[in-house]
Amino acid sequence: MNLLGIAYNIAAFIVAIGILVTIHEFGHFWVARRMGVKVLRFSVGFGKPLWLKKFGADQTEFVLAAIPLGGYVKMLDEREGEVDADDLDRAFNRKSVWRRIAIVVAGPAFNFLFAIFAYYLIFLAGVSGVKPVVGEIDIPSPAYTAGIQQGDQILAVNGIETSSWEKTRFALLDEAIGSDQLVLKVQGRDHQISEKTIDIRNLAILQKEEINLMRDLGLSVWRPDIPPIIDEVLADGAAQQAGLLANDEVVALDNVTIKSAYHWVQLIRDNPGNGLKLRVRRNGELVELNLTPRLRSEGGETYGYIGVRNRVDIPDSIRREMLVTDRYGPVGALIEASDKTWQMTWLTLRVLGKLVTGEASVRNLSGPITIAQYAGLSARIGIEPFLGFLAIISISLGVLNLLPIPMLDGGHLFYYLIEIFKGSPVSEAIEIAGQKLGIALLFGLMSIAIYNDLLRLVG
Repeated sequence: MNLLGIAYNIAAFIVAIGILVTIHEFGHFWVARRMGVKVLRFSVGFGKPLWLKKFGADQTEFVLAAIPLGGYVKMLDEREGEVDADDLDRAFNRKSVWRRIAIVVAGPAFNFLFAIFAYYLIFLAGVSGVKPVVGEIDIPSPAYTAGIQQGDQILAVNGIETSSWEKTRFALLDEAIGSDQLVLKVQGRDHQISEKTIDIRNLAILQKEEINLMRDLGLSVWRPDIPPIIDEVLADGAAQQAGLLANDEVVALDNVTIKSAYHWVQLIRDNPGNGLKLRVRRNGELVELNLTPRLRSEGGETYGYIGVRNRVDIPDSIRREMLVTDRYGPVGALIEASDKTWQMTWLTLRVLGKLVTGEASVRNLSGPITIAQYAGLSARIGIEPFLGFLAIISISLGVLNLLPIPMLDGGHLFYYLIEIFKGSPVSEAIEIAGQKLGIALLFGLMSIAIYNDLLRLVG
């Protein structure tokens, strides 16, 4: 990726993290104020303040700091310094355990509320997709064994209705975790409806470095046959270097006959850095070229890239037949957004549970580099994908912060739970030991995530 692309990813990452951290910390801030706690500082980011302004009767400091990887709300607390007698009743530690629980829970709760809001806007605008019609089936594969055929439309997965490929993919993944089989309700080309059972006992989906359930099942998305004709050759790309021209029709690649534009694109993506013999038809004559796709990484994926745009001419009749738009009213959008947020939360919890038990590989953990790549990718596509990306990351932040790990909100909640049963707060020594343990756990998790990011970068 070029420097401009890297800069775009970093900018999108900073914007995304800034929004989500602000929402999380505002939850703590807003509820703390309503619980009668004096807030000293509201900081987005850590480290040296880049911008600081005091507001309100309490002269609360609002800060933008240099390291945009989190934030905090500093409240008046006797454990952190001397408190004036006039302010003692506004100290965090003087509040009842239930008020402290409310303040701590508010951060993750606001992350979930933001996810609902983001999904609400998406569903209110209408969600466009493609009908889940199956393309080529890999042979052999679980889908082929189950009797699924090219042209089948997937109507439901384990009883969950699927009107688009987006819903189908999510239902397949959600149902595959913790299940031995997937029951697909399909409608064939003859319009007959039947059920096909896919055995997934041996797939070990979460043990793989890259989760690609569609590929593992042997399924693909149906695409109309588009002739492999070059529409534009981009400057300084591998295609221009090889001598490809606009209007060239691709005939074969390494003696493999090219059936469609999609087939041609897949072969290029599958061969980064490999020298290939390319045959094209130019002005009625066959021309032989030498082509070497360049390696490109984006969104955690590495693939071959040559710098061309293919001519895409899909008949309007096919577009109308394959496109589907789910529209919702204000109430329906809210119900759908709440359900989507719950589904993503439950899926995240289940995957985390399998990470703890060893049923899922830690190679699936992603760090700031991969998140930045997906932030940039979704932002390039448009506001709707970027909102969806923010919703997913917001849910992840909410779930992770509720884990019973010292230093996180969930760790504080665990202490308060002990306090409820014990009748008094945990000792300062236990809190200090817990902080050290929490720092070690978080450092370990972050190290694994960044290591995975670097492995993906180098392919």
